[in-house]
Amino acid sequence: MSNSTLKTKEINSKNLLNPDVANNELELELEEYTRSAVRNIKFTVILKPAMISLVALFLTFYLDLSEVPILGNITIDLAKSLFPSWQPVTGDVVPFRFWWLPLAVYSIFVLLAFLAYNKLKLEIIRTPASGTIDRIINSYTSVIDSLATALPLIGAAILLISIKLGEEIFLGLSVPFEVKALIVLALGKLFEPVMDQLGVEFQSVVNHVSDIREKYFSRIQVENSKNILKQLNQAGSGNAIGGTELSLADVERFKLLVEQSAKLSEIMNKNFTSISALAEKINQIEGVSSQKIIELNGLANAINQASHSLGDEKTLTGLKHLEAIVLKK
Repeated sequence: MSNSTLKTKEINSKNLLNPDVANNELELELEEYTRSAVRNIKFTVILKPAMISLVALFLTFYLDLSEVPILGNITIDLAKSLFPSWQPVTGDVVPFRFWWLPLAVYSIFVLLAFLAYNKLKLEIIRTPASGTIDRIINSYTSVIDSLATALPLIGAAILLISIKLGEEIFLGLSVPFEVKALIVLALGKLFEPVMDQLGVEFQSVVNHVSDIREKYFSRIQVENSKNILKQLNQAGSGNAIGGTELSLADVERFKLLVEQSAKLSEIMNKNFTSISALAEKINQIEGVSSQKIIELNGLANAINQASHSLGDEKTLTGLKHLEAIVLKK
């Protein structure tokens, strides 16, 4: 357990009975814990989820139509080893070298992950919230996915154009580029677990902060209840309050009233939340004119008058007579 958590649990009962002091101390402890926990998250946490994409990046050097530095014509050599009787087709077209394209794009992916990491560190220290993590991770993941998806589409467009430009451009430029672009698309999909891992690491900090705050206020509520009941029990044992003595039955009634007040406050909070949500939905409705509001107001008044009329004896008598006539028919 962290030192911040231990300090949070050591707040004395005097601070528990003083909400302002307790809240200030809690916020200081949570801020200290958040800074410490965020600093402990290193960028190297991406290494494990990045292993699959790194292996795929290494394999891309073996999937090339042109020469690769150091490895040479590795694809042709690999084909000869698998099919000894096979002979490569000789031609005048020399494919353009795109061996560097997956490596360059993967470097951009890593750079975007590093930028997301720094952004998360800054924002979580300011406001530790799950929504902040989702917004940042989704934005950078969207950039990575867009880049990985755009290259194959561009390659397909070049491929279609090069059909008319001749065999040299088609085989020398368009096909090698489209092959590497499709590999980049695969790398982009395999890189997504890296961004997810960053979100998980920072989400654990946010969850822990939320748990500390929830347990802290629960503890305050329990301690305050114990202190109040203790004082009331002492008063019921013989201490006079306002010239009267509280009996055990009075204490029980007071406890019941406190519980009912808490339940009522919870119900009022739910009602207020529902009304706020309804008002927000109404505000989002387009085309709500003043004429419609007037019509709704008239309808509400009519319903109100009808409800009052139902309480009138003459109205009730008339409705009973109407019911008797209908039943006779």
